[in-house]
Amino acid sequence: MIPGAEAVTPVIHTIGLGKVYSPGSEAEVVALRNVDLSVAAGEFIAIMGPSGSGKSTLMNLIGCLDTPSAGRYLCDGVDVSTLDAEELAALRRDKIGFVFQGFHLLPRMSALDNVAMPLGYARVPPAERRERARAALEAVGLGARVDHRPNELSGGQQQRVAIARALINHPSILLADEPTGALDSRTGEEILALFKRLRDDGHTVVLITHDAHVAAHADRICEMSDGELHEAARGEVAT
Repeated sequence: MIPGAEAVTPVIHTIGLGKVYSPGSEAEVVALRNVDLSVAAGEFIAIMGPSGSGKSTLMNLIGCLDTPSAGRYLCDGVDVSTLDAEELAALRRDKIGFVFQGFHLLPRMSALDNVAMPLGYARVPPAERRERARAALEAVGLGARVDHRPNELSGGQQQRVAIARALINHPSILLADEPTGALDSRTGEEILALFKRLRDDGHTVVLITHDAHVAAHADRICEMSDGELHEAARGEVAT
């Protein structure tokens, strides 16, 4: 280490992470094998692989939606295996935002109310919820659509609402699972450009995809195959 330099704690750090479903049975599936991954704060990383390669399983473990069968996962320096259910829920709420291929918006609620919803679980007062939700929608370019319901928005606008909702608690980590999969190519490019802006604002973005063109927008690409993770050969990264 350079004298005077301090070690920087990765936001995401997995050590020998493994996941086996139905162990010891005829239905046993080894979904992850000895995955070592380190992601720094403010990094935009893509995890690429075909269906069944283990990439969504890895995302679920990083997002604390599932527990590993082997290995360790440190989120912002905290070993998540040491946390109880309440502490895990608080970590997910405060540190991790999720964006999925399906937008998962409530159809009878406005964009503003959809975005504000997570703040209710955090017991934020109603007036502050709406103020923060409005600011989040403005940050993703939807300040003029706050009162629109999902069926009054395009697919790209609905995904922006979902991203604003994921960001409402100011998480340091944004996990995006095939976020452009339901969008046309032009709208997908706009969403990927938004992820780059979020990275520039200091968010750590982990993008799960099967599409090499989508993955190329990230700063770094890892490839998954049969539950194993490998750093991809560095090539031209789209800007």
